[in-house]
Amino acid sequence: MRDIARALTTPEFPRVRVGIGRPVGRQDPADWVLSPFGKDERANLPILVSDGADAVELLVEEGLLSAQQKHHAPR
Repeated sequence: MRDIARALTTPEFPRVRVGIGRPVGRQDPADWVLSPFGKDERANLPILVSDGADAVELLVEEGLLSAQQKHHAPR
């Protein structure tokens, strides 16, 4: 993120974030994020990547508010 902010000369830019779930028990969140995907997570990865790509396209084509309203809404 620092390299992107440096290249854009600002830390203020829209981004698409993907939820990572919650660590089990008292597991360190850093360890959780860096651990390999589980079987169920791997199975859902194509959908997650597709949804993320759709959110990026909408962000570029229609702007932040439209992308937030469609992709950040509770399911």
